[in-house]
Amino acid sequence: MFILHGYHLSIADHPGLRAFFVAMKPSFEMETQNTIRKDILDHYEMEKKKVLAYLQKESERVAITIELWTDDKKRRGYIAVTGHFIDNSWELRRCLLRFLYVAYPHTSGILCEAICKCLQSWDLDRKLSTLTLHNCCSDDALIPLIESRLGQTNLLVGGRMLHMQSCAHSLDSVVKDGLEVIATAVEKIRDSVAYCLATPMRYKMFKKAAKSQRVELSEDLGLDCKSKWTSTYTMLRVALAYKTVFDHLKQIDKKFISCPAAEDWISVSSICDRLEHFHDLSEMLSGTKHVTPNTFFTHICEVKMNMHKWLRCGDPIIEKMSAAMAEKFDKYWSDIHGLMSLAIILDPRGKMALLKVCYDVLFGEGNSEQHVRKSREFLCELINEYKVQIKESKAVSSDDKVLRMTSFQAFLADMEAEDAVRPENELDCYLEEKNLPYRKDKFDILVWWKYKGRYRTLKMIARDIFAIPITRIVSESALGIGGRVLSGHFSHLSPKMLEAAMCSQDWHRNELQGKEGVKASDMYGRH
Repeated sequence: MFILHGYHLSIADHPGLRAFFVAMKPSFEMETQNTIRKDILDHYEMEKKKVLAYLQKESERVAITIELWTDDKKRRGYIAVTGHFIDNSWELRRCLLRFLYVAYPHTSGILCEAICKCLQSWDLDRKLSTLTLHNCCSDDALIPLIESRLGQTNLLVGGRMLHMQSCAHSLDSVVKDGLEVIATAVEKIRDSVAYCLATPMRYKMFKKAAKSQRVELSEDLGLDCKSKWTSTYTMLRVALAYKTVFDHLKQIDKKFISCPAAEDWISVSSICDRLEHFHDLSEMLSGTKHVTPNTFFTHICEVKMNMHKWLRCGDPIIEKMSAAMAEKFDKYWSDIHGLMSLAIILDPRGKMALLKVCYDVLFGEGNSEQHVRKSREFLCELINEYKVQIKESKAVSSDDKVLRMTSFQAFLADMEAEDAVRPENELDCYLEEKNLPYRKDKFDILVWWKYKGRYRTLKMIARDIFAIPITRIVSESALGIGGRVLSGHFSHLSPKMLEAAMCSQDWHRNELQGKEGVKASDMYGRH
């Protein structure tokens, strides 16, 4: 109860709960809070060993995401370190590794020290694939420090694929720049909504105005959160549906002076129409469902195509918005397109042909060929590194593992070995193989690669590439109140106790709820 549901330890002293347990079992004796604290810490250490053993056995490279948390009074800062990987069954796994207290100020040096110590304590400093930072300090300052601390020899391709920028954060930043173009109109609509919701009498007058205009209030008015553009978009979209109501309210209520002008409504309507695709993409990134990098890449190409059209649409407001968004968009994709392009090549439905189409959109037909060539060269570099890893894994494999294999398993292993492609020919053979057709039914790329033993090196690379998180990762916890903020009474726990509670809760949720497809028997063994 205390770990899984985040109950306050003081509940152990509640007379009602004690009476309930005694009624169920007269001999029951409730433990003291101090004993419960000790039990939680002991349980955490025991479970941590299981998770560590699982990671060592089931993971290859691990993608790491870092989130910055704070308490409800914003007095303490914490970092949540989450690992993402694909296990030996080709199921995506995600688990919270550390929840560390980090003293202010959160400088790059302090965060680097905390992150590197965490990776080393979990034996991940040599197994790291990518690192994504959410709401931390400047990536430009922190990433080079981490790269230097870990050493380029421990990182893939000398650390060139270490930094995976947050797709969700970058998308938010791009759209916020676009919304600045209509900042005045947005403020007028925000003030109008706030006016109507300020008192029950005003809202009653708003409903009366809607009735007189024969407008059905199918959606409730609501103020936005200024720091979240998606909520601003929703506020604007709902307000647009009630434009005639606001206009009528202005005529019957002389105190209502914040009503947008006609040109404001036109500007907001035009931009909201364009932002709909961004909103859908943001919703996809905010879901709990895993989105593979190859899928996201194609969505981004659609965004780029739309922005290119908007720059020449003839509407000054839309063109200004697109210009503001395009500059930041292009910088973001120039930083990560090389890594993301590998996911397109490793998609058996598209490979190099789809990559060429995407690069035609992103960079123009005249420049796409050189980017395609660079992506292939980048993949070849990775293949060479992974070939060394395969040779090392063969060298350390034990004979008793072979002896434990059943006859059928040995038969399958022999079949796979006979069908395997020589490492130096893998990429050519894979690319020459006929592309799979795009179908309306769902295609599970992880299942496809799971059974492609003949491309052993590419299979290992695909396993690590498709584990890279694209969605907006926020550690869910009963100890938080949303937005990476700890709830009040848990803010007062000691850092050691808080980490034990947060991590244990995450691990048990994986077990009991099957989060991300994790089963209790598969994930941490039986108790």
